[in-house]
Amino acid sequence: MPQTSRQLAFWVLRAVHRGAFADVALENALRQADQSLPDRRLLTELVYGSVRRQRTLDALIDQLAKKPAQQQPADLRTILHLGLYQLRYLNQIPASAAVNTTVDLAKQNGFAGLAGFVNGVLRQYIRLTEPESAISRQGSEGGQGAIGDATLTIATNHSTTSKLKTPDALFPTPHSPIERLGIQHSYPDWIIEIWSEQLGLEATEQLCEWMNQTPHIDLRVNPLRSSIAAVEKAFLAEGIAVSHVPHLPQALRLPTSVGSIQALPGFTSGWWMVQDSSAQLVGYLVDPQAGEFVVDACAAPGGKTMHLAELMGDQGTIWACDRAASRLKKLKQNADRLGLQSIHLCESDSRSLPQFVNQCDRVLVDAPCSGLGTLHRHADARWRQTPATVEQLTQLQAELLNEAASWVKPEGTLVYATCTLHPLENEAIVQQFLDRHANWQLDPPTPGSPPAAFATPEGWVKVWSHQHHMDGFFMARLKKR
Repeated sequence: MPQTSRQLAFWVLRAVHRGAFADVALENALRQADQSLPDRRLLTELVYGSVRRQRTLDALIDQLAKKPAQQQPADLRTILHLGLYQLRYLNQIPASAAVNTTVDLAKQNGFAGLAGFVNGVLRQYIRLTEPESAISRQGSEGGQGAIGDATLTIATNHSTTSKLKTPDALFPTPHSPIERLGIQHSYPDWIIEIWSEQLGLEATEQLCEWMNQTPHIDLRVNPLRSSIAAVEKAFLAEGIAVSHVPHLPQALRLPTSVGSIQALPGFTSGWWMVQDSSAQLVGYLVDPQAGEFVVDACAAPGGKTMHLAELMGDQGTIWACDRAASRLKKLKQNADRLGLQSIHLCESDSRSLPQFVNQCDRVLVDAPCSGLGTLHRHADARWRQTPATVEQLTQLQAELLNEAASWVKPEGTLVYATCTLHPLENEAIVQQFLDRHANWQLDPPTPGSPPAAFATPEGWVKVWSHQHHMDGFFMARLKKR
């Protein structure tokens, strides 16, 4: 069977629907496949796009087929997702190619007897949304698509706009505005509810749209090895136009399609590492000083740990703690690449580290969370997380914060951070901690510091992606009296 981008996407999506993480399954496929760069981009787009838009695609199947999506055979549903995703979101792919290659996919994966059904569903979608399309005048089942995989060039951000001329025409009348946004933008209702309670419906829709975009790539320049001017010059010499990020003095933003990260200028020399701008704010809020004793309680894969070391001039002691040896190994590799000597590894559960009690000048708790601020990067997280998993996470977050607080010296600092936009994991955790610990107080960002630009009236820091064009984040600095 030929390993086309669409066939590989089908295999990856089947693995995801059986429980695999989308990024892991895709990485495995990309590593094993011998494909051109355009084909690899198409494979990536088909996988992440189909996962991201799953609810919308299911709603289309519900309207176009006699049986709803959940009653279709799992693999057939996946094939329909791939076809409908191309028709609805990929403007560069002719409708005839999307239909014909999807029909071929059905034939090649055990659904030859249902090829006509697949063809009919996709053509019905076209007739209802693009009535003047030439495909309506073509034969009922084409053979190989009009264009092959290798000739496709997928634009990096095209999937944010649907080709559908009347976006709601094929959907049932929603029971509520929450359901409308959930179906149209492909999120579970509970996430829409959480965001709308904080933002209102209009801003929530803007956030939904932002989280469905292709993620950008930010770098944090390592000032111990290079400078932002030198890195920018090196990228421009390679024909890569980078841009600066407001309020972040060491950040550069890359175009979304730059090829292999490891092949970019300065990677092997440790001039920079990939880190979203929001995550860079955390290090500035911790504000470590040279010679201090610092612990990063949930450190791997290490982006924030490296930043702390850089801000300290690599002078002092940083303990990077994590339960996963494999993730700490990656952290060590990054520290070596960046030339950092002040970082020490601690493979352990940070809820039980008595050796640090009353020893730390500063502690960072970058807590495990639901990741609702990074749904554009983790396409399947919106379907993996539930209100029940959030409740479990809040218990872990509170335990980590309480334990880490015992490590801090009097007048020391503790920063709590997450990459979620759920108040139960953010504001509620911090407020509960303060209510129970009278010797701690909220310490707002220092005026003029990078995090100060994102400070709330309450004194913590909250980054909303649709407003600030970076990952959604929450962070609060606490001071021990």
